[in-house]
Amino acid sequence: MESLLGYGSDSDVSDEEKGPISADLTAHLKPIDKSNSISKSIALNMAPAVLHLDSKGDQLRIDATTKEVKYNPKYDVLFAPEVGPENPFKTQQMSAPRNMLSGFVEPAHVSDFQFENQRRTFTSYGYAIDPSVDKQDISEPALVGDSVASAESKGLTVFESNKKRPEDKRKRLWNDDPTDLEGYLGPWGKFVDEKTVMKPSEEEKKDLDEILAKRNKTGKQAEEKSMEEKTTLHIKEAYDYQGRSFLHVPQDVGVNLKSEYPPEKCFLPKKLIHTWSGHSKGVAAIRWFPKSAHLLLSCSMDTKIKIWQVYNERQCIRSYLGHKQAVRDINFNNTGTEFLSCGYDRYCKLWDTETGQCKARFTSRKVPYCIKFNPDDDKQHLFVAGTSDKKIICWDIRSGEMVQEYDRHLGAVNSITFVDQNRRFVSTSDDKSLRVWEWDVPVDFKYIADPTMHSMPTVTLSPNGKWLACQSMDNKICVFNVLNRFKYMRKKTFTGHMVAGYACTIDFSPEMSYIICGDADGKLYIWDWKTTKLYNKFKAHDDVCIAVLWHPHETSKVATAGWDGVIKFWD
Repeated sequence: MESLLGYGSDSDVSDEEKGPISADLTAHLKPIDKSNSISKSIALNMAPAVLHLDSKGDQLRIDATTKEVKYNPKYDVLFAPEVGPENPFKTQQMSAPRNMLSGFVEPAHVSDFQFENQRRTFTSYGYAIDPSVDKQDISEPALVGDSVASAESKGLTVFESNKKRPEDKRKRLWNDDPTDLEGYLGPWGKFVDEKTVMKPSEEEKKDLDEILAKRNKTGKQAEEKSMEEKTTLHIKEAYDYQGRSFLHVPQDVGVNLKSEYPPEKCFLPKKLIHTWSGHSKGVAAIRWFPKSAHLLLSCSMDTKIKIWQVYNERQCIRSYLGHKQAVRDINFNNTGTEFLSCGYDRYCKLWDTETGQCKARFTSRKVPYCIKFNPDDDKQHLFVAGTSDKKIICWDIRSGEMVQEYDRHLGAVNSITFVDQNRRFVSTSDDKSLRVWEWDVPVDFKYIADPTMHSMPTVTLSPNGKWLACQSMDNKICVFNVLNRFKYMRKKTFTGHMVAGYACTIDFSPEMSYIICGDADGKLYIWDWKTTKLYNKFKAHDDVCIAVLWHPHETSKVATAGWDGVIKFWD
């Protein structure tokens, strides 16, 4: 350290003993003030090989081979060019600091209006206020430009030079004179004894509510409270001797219920083997218990939801009461432990299948027409509902809040069907269109509409996930190819039934040999899938046959539901 300081000192050490540094460099190091901490750190910590000094002893740049700098150099030093001395032919203007080609521009606190005002004044009259003067005298500001013109116009700007127009004689001043009315204080004032009351009294509030109700042509809308949920168990004991509930798959029916593969060959149902009667009004929808299909869930216009045995005694196990009006749709989750229901009372409800407890209630104050869980196992807490106000709303069961809203349809949403490994879903509406959505993306990426198309209230996905069968209101079943960009298969149409005005559901046989559907006359229609030929039709219900389901494990068993209030099982 002391040896480094010796480079800049006046000691008796000779030039040869000072090491590799030259005498000229030693002369440059003499002016360094040792009392200054920064200069001292430079002198102590920097080796002479990396110092590049100018004639005044200031550092010019840092050597590119330097690995460590133990002080904070300035920007000019840190990014100085490595080659060549300073240009001796640079003019004083070029050497001065600048941030643009013509010089150095500093920001000034001038409003856009004042700047434009002075610019236009200088352009029009040849003078403007001098911007270089910091403090201007308001009465006599410093001006630049044509002094004669400024003296003639008294320094007025373009904005100020306009003469005041005479008032229009035709203008009538209403209540301009407060003496016209007794106790009136002017156009912006009040009467002498006028008081401003922020909150009206109770009587005034009632009068205001009546006036507003008449104006809106609607009565006072009281908030409808949800009905208290109840459940009834129709069997003697909820659990058997082993502690198993009715959700447990029976092992004594001789059918491999847990098999994921469909039967090899299905046959046409011909005779009635059982009738479930318990609903007092028409049945709206039926659903199999997931995977095993040993239970059947039904919802009805009598506001009740019931679950039935498919095997053994085939009796009603439990009833779920919680809707004030007719129930429109139901849907199981993947395990069957919970199911959703939606009704015309504008409520969607989450039920525990085993205990009958209502776990949650959801409402958007609109009628939900269809409801679906997200089929993915990691998204079982999310479900979507198509409502009467043209929206598809996604709810989160855990928080009870809306997490997404798909608002592109022009009519009430009638059906929601998940396709493409549950990454997308298809929705149909009263606007006679079919829209395809990416999950959690509220803009449809596929819009299918045609002047010849009709409304399609029910849609069913084939077991192999390749085809989409849609019930059209012009008495035919339309088919779309899911894998080929939802191409409409014009030759693949199924006709012969009468469904105009009714949302009769469609179903496929498990091995895709047949397609079945009900109609308005209560008949069940069965077509061949490949040839679209009508194989069979027979009277199934006294009223509209609204729902049909082919059993996923039985070869020829079909469940049908009608508006006559009964559910029938065919073999």
